[in-house]
Amino acid sequence: MAEKKNILTYEGLKKLEDELQDLKVVQRREIAQKIKEAREQGDLSENAEYDAAKDEQRDIEARIEQIEKILKNAEVVLEEEIDLNRISIGCVVRVLDIEYDEEEEYKLVGSSEASSLQNKVSNESPIGKALLGAQVGDVVEVEAPAGVVQYKVLSIQRAS
Repeated sequence: MAEKKNILTYEGLKKLEDELQDLKVVQRREIAQKIKEAREQGDLSENAEYDAAKDEQRDIEARIEQIEKILKNAEVVLEEEIDLNRISIGCVVRVLDIEYDEEEEYKLVGSSEASSLQNKVSNESPIGKALLGAQVGDVVEVEAPAGVVQYKVLSIQRAS
């Protein structure tokens, strides 16, 4: 079975590449030093610093592996090539929540970049799926735990 493509914006790709570089160059060196210092303290069977350092090393290696897997299957969306007539990944979308009469803004991104704190919604999320392909003026319905939410698309623009 072919692996799922990880859709990324250029910004998301750059952020992952920078994190990977930091993990491989800086954090690996730091954790190796912590392990060395903990070993020098003697008996490893009762050495909490050594155990903590090894756990941290395991976490770093797991994150490196995760990022490398994402990057290996990455498909980058070039924001300057986005068609602003329809919502697609990489767009910043302003919508009106019809029920609450509130405007909200979202950036549509691939699932590995999604962040509710930054209003970055995944193309695989309920709202992302509903918005994909919509045009300005369209009303989309999103299946939410509290029921169906309606959004009217007010604008579509490039993120940059």
